[in-house]
Amino acid sequence: MRLTRDQSSDQEAQSGDDGQFSLADIAPGSFRLTIAAEGFATQTFDGDLRSGESYVVPRIVVTIATAVTEIHVVPSQFEVAEEPIKEEEKQRPLGFIPNFYVSYIPNAAPLTSRQKFELAGKVIVDPVTFGLTAAIAGLQQADNELGGYGQGAQGYAKRYGAAYADTVTGTLIGSAILPSLLKQDPRYFYKGTGSKRSRVLYALATSVICKGDDRHWQPNYSGILGSLAAGGISNLYYPAHDRGAGLTFENTLIGIGTTAAANILQEFVIRKLTPNVPDHDPGNAPKLSGQISKLLGKLVHEGD
Repeated sequence: MRLTRDQSSDQEAQSGDDGQFSLADIAPGSFRLTIAAEGFATQTFDGDLRSGESYVVPRIVVTIATAVTEIHVVPSQFEVAEEPIKEEEKQRPLGFIPNFYVSYIPNAAPLTSRQKFELAGKVIVDPVTFGLTAAIAGLQQADNELGGYGQGAQGYAKRYGAAYADTVTGTLIGSAILPSLLKQDPRYFYKGTGSKRSRVLYALATSVICKGDDRHWQPNYSGILGSLAAGGISNLYYPAHDRGAGLTFENTLIGIGTTAAANILQEFVIRKLTPNVPDHDPGNAPKLSGQISKLLGKLVHEGD
C-alpha cells in the first residue's frame, strides 16, 4: 500500500498475511491510502490525521479485478475466398453451361492453391465438359482432322480421348498448377462499366495479363505457358503428322485469340444469360488504363 501526503514524500508498506499494516512518524494533515494487490481491484481511502493521534483505518475490502479479454477472429484466406467460389460454381449461362472462371466481384479474395485445384477439378468432371468434348471429336471426325486416327468408332474414340486430354492438361496446368506456383489468379474479372471501347480493350488485354494473388495486374504467364505445356504434351498422343513445335505455338496463339473472344462475350453477353449473378459494384470495377500498354509492352519486349 502507499500513503500519499500533500507536499511530502510518499510512504509505502506491505501488509501481513492477516492484512494488518502500520505506518509510523506520519505528520498531521490529510492523507490518502492506496491499496493494491495483484489480481485485485485497487482501493483508496482518504483521511485526516491530527497531531498526536493514533489513527486506525477502517476495514478496507478489496475485490477481485474484472478481467477483460478481447478475442479478434481473423478468417483465413481460404474462408474469405470460399463464399465467392460457391457463387461462381452456380454460374451457368442458359442454366447449364459452366462458367466458373469468371468473378463478378471485382475485389474478390485470391484463391488458395487448394481452391485453384478444386475449381479445375469441377470443370474437368462437369457433364457439359464431356458433352462439348464429344461434339469437338465429332466435328474433327467429320472434317477428318487428326487424320492419323482414321475413321469409324475407333477413330472417334481416339479423337475423343485426345480432345479430353487437351482439356484436362490445359485446365490443370494453366488454371491450377502454374497459377499456384506463380501465385496468379486464373479467373476473368468482369469489368461491366465504362465505354464499349474501354471494355473491349480490357477484354482483349486480359487474354495476356491477369491478376496476381497480390491483386496487382501482371503478364499471364500461367495461361500462356500452360497452353504451351499442354500443346507439348499433346505431341505424345497426336498422330505423327499433327505434332511439332510449330503446331504447338500455332495452337497457343489460337488459344490466346479464343480467350480474347471469350472475354468479349463475357463482358457483353454471357452475364445477361447467367441467372442469379452477384450485384456488380461499378465503384470497384477493375481499372487497367495505363497498365494495359505498360504490360503489353513488357510482353512484347520479353518476346523479342
